[in-house]
Amino acid sequence: MLAAQEQIGLRQTLLDRLAEARRQSDKLFGLIPPDFLYERPIAERHRFIFYLGHMEAFDWNLLQGRLLNERPFDPALDRLFAFGIDPVDGGLPSDQPADWPALTAVQRYTSRIRRALDAGLARTVGNAAFGVLLNTALEHRLMHVETLAYMLHQLPREGKIPESQAPVSASTHWTPEMIAIPAGHAYLGRSRSDPGFGWDNEFEAHSVDVPAFSIDRFKVTNGEFLAFMEAGGYRERSFWTDADWHWRSQQDITHPAFWKPASGGWRYLGMFNEFALPPDWPVYVSHAEASAYARWLGKWLPTEAEWQRAAYDDPQKSFPWGEEAPGRQHGYFDFERWDPAPVHAFPAARSGFGVDGVMGNGWEWTSSPFEPFSGFQAFEFYPGYSANFFDGLHYVMKGASMRTAASMLRSSFRNWFQPHYQYVYAGFRCASR
Repeated sequence: MLAAQEQIGLRQTLLDRLAEARRQSDKLFGLIPPDFLYERPIAERHRFIFYLGHMEAFDWNLLQGRLLNERPFDPALDRLFAFGIDPVDGGLPSDQPADWPALTAVQRYTSRIRRALDAGLARTVGNAAFGVLLNTALEHRLMHVETLAYMLHQLPREGKIPESQAPVSASTHWTPEMIAIPAGHAYLGRSRSDPGFGWDNEFEAHSVDVPAFSIDRFKVTNGEFLAFMEAGGYRERSFWTDADWHWRSQQDITHPAFWKPASGGWRYLGMFNEFALPPDWPVYVSHAEASAYARWLGKWLPTEAEWQRAAYDDPQKSFPWGEEAPGRQHGYFDFERWDPAPVHAFPAARSGFGVDGVMGNGWEWTSSPFEPFSGFQAFEFYPGYSANFFDGLHYVMKGASMRTAASMLRSSFRNWFQPHYQYVYAGFRCASR
């Protein structure tokens, strides 16, 4: 009897979390006036209208046949919102707003899916796959809520409805420094016997020997990156790989995407406002720009194992600071802010080795290509989630941003992006011997 009650309780917890994830996605779309839902502010991404349908279509395509035994009611829209409209030449998307269904049609489709799923999931008991599939659905949605924030950030101000956000901590005196990390083991991944959910790329748990090194105590700031720019960093070929220099030159990249040239200096493009460049906020740049900065200093981006070693001195810790549940004293994450905060604002989140701000306030690039761990097994129900990106063209990011859901603040979580993508909330720190 107790086991059955526990199972019902677990099911309800997951359903409550799915409802909260939906609330977050609904809230984000509510900030976009209807006419702007057909905009594409980032060339590499679909239009907003695709994602409005995609999250429900993903849940439906994932759950209806595996848990609910429901029949599809609109296969054409199921497919459209699963994959989008593929560009015919393999390049950037070239579809037009008129190629997409009307907003009312998309809303009818998504509402019908939610009603069908909610009714079916309320009846589902005893299915061993329930927890994995529901966690997949809700974390997939929460990841999109974060990546949609990158797109929202690139819309003009008239294309979004302003929202208040948590206040920024007052700036205090601080000094950049390097922290010495002794030689030891980094513990990566999670065991299949661990409780809780993990994506396929998080398995299997293993350790890596890491020689002694030093790492920045804080993320690199806008002020520090400005020194690189003023020293001609974007013009000096030797700081860039061949591929990165070709991209920089071809796209005429001369500054971070969140910066705007202004008379006598630089302005920062916040989510809802433009203001003077905050020198102590983390700089958000592509992997290519971060790597060039590190070479300028004769340093490097830490490997995934080096980052993990610096963040977790004890592999038994749930978080870099210990076992205390993540709260505002540890950083901005879980949708707490739209813009970052000073890199030194959260001493309570310091790791055992003294590294600050490794959770929240921006992801951190590593120098490690996104690759499978030994023992990797793709999800049968989502085989391409990770495997499609084991191509040597994506790099691991660790940590979290202010738009990262709390459930993904686990030590084994891995994010990844291409090296020339400037729009993600990703900063970095440098390592050296």
